[in-house]
Amino acid sequence: MNPIAVGIHDLSLAATHYFLDLAVLAERSGVDVDKYYLGLGQELMSVPAADEDIVTMAAAAAQPILARHGTAGLRTVLFATESGVDQSKAAGLFLHPLLGLPHDCRVVELKQACYGGTAALQFAAALVARDPQQRVLVIASDIAKYQPDSPGEPTQGAAAVAMLVTADPAILALDAVSGIYSEDIMDFWRPNHRTTALVDGKLSIEAYLRASLGAWEDYRRRGGLALTEFAAFCYHQPFTKMAYKAHRNLLQANGFNPSSADLDAALLATTTYNRLLGNSYTASVYVALAALLDSTADLTARPIAFLSYGSGNVAEFFSGRVVSGYRDQLRTVANAEMIAHRKPITFDRYRELPDALRAAVGNLVSPRESEGAFRIAAIRDDKRIYEVVLH
Repeated sequence: MNPIAVGIHDLSLAATHYFLDLAVLAERSGVDVDKYYLGLGQELMSVPAADEDIVTMAAAAAQPILARHGTAGLRTVLFATESGVDQSKAAGLFLHPLLGLPHDCRVVELKQACYGGTAALQFAAALVARDPQQRVLVIASDIAKYQPDSPGEPTQGAAAVAMLVTADPAILALDAVSGIYSEDIMDFWRPNHRTTALVDGKLSIEAYLRASLGAWEDYRRRGGLALTEFAAFCYHQPFTKMAYKAHRNLLQANGFNPSSADLDAALLATTTYNRLLGNSYTASVYVALAALLDSTADLTARPIAFLSYGSGNVAEFFSGRVVSGYRDQLRTVANAEMIAHRKPITFDRYRELPDALRAAVGNLVSPRESEGAFRIAAIRDDKRIYEVVLH
């Protein structure tokens, strides 16, 4: 008896109201824009409006999935983020009144830096494998924020990805084999008293490269596919050139000497959205998947590799096969419109929008600024108040 296929049945993206062109940041910082455009592989970064946060992005990403499939059989919501809005309450619980989620549904928040979205996906797959009648909604939503004028500032960004995980999926069937690597290392962290992360950039790159190799080696020991069998590679992309660094490192460690054309063939299609959205932490590797699927290449029945990395650190190398008919489920036009619909923000307004909502104490009223269907209206007595916007 063949095991039942489990994987991603639907996939939806959301971002923010604003974007900042890194050419603006380069000019104000007095650096050559090619340092960002070419060196980092980043062009734009999403910037949340004053009434946006990870919950509003998560709701915007999940709404199209629920509109298409309803909530029948939805028994679990797994919300992955490292931009949490509460130290106790799961961010996903705020979605109940916004999305009309059922009450007979567990809601949990997961955290392990940028790896959390993959943890949620794997846990979801296990739940569905146990009970194929269940469906699980996985959401990864994050806002990457660093100190002004720090080396991390041009790698900021924001986005959310929602995925419906089911049996007999219509987009991607996950393979059973995965490789894992974990190590306690202080390459990136955000203590409770801070609204921005602390980063050791050089150490973080070294840790990413070491962990990705470790996860790959574990994957192969467990019977995973050879490198030459994959049609493409989706890496976590804190900046898109990091995917190129990691893939070159992986290939060289396995005796290959890749050309620039080889790297582009494996990676370029996965970078198009992340280049325009910026770093979205837990969502990043699945933004890469959406970009790949939305590309012109026919990936039917082809195996796709994933390398998920979260600082601190945990990495996982896993794979999945694209399902026949997958294009009928994609949201290619909606994704392009979402990215194009964002509004440019001036440098001065961008700098006026530090994490006021996250740092707010007591009470705060949010100005109506975004144009999406969901917004955070206020904080009253330390309670977050969200609302659905009728258009």
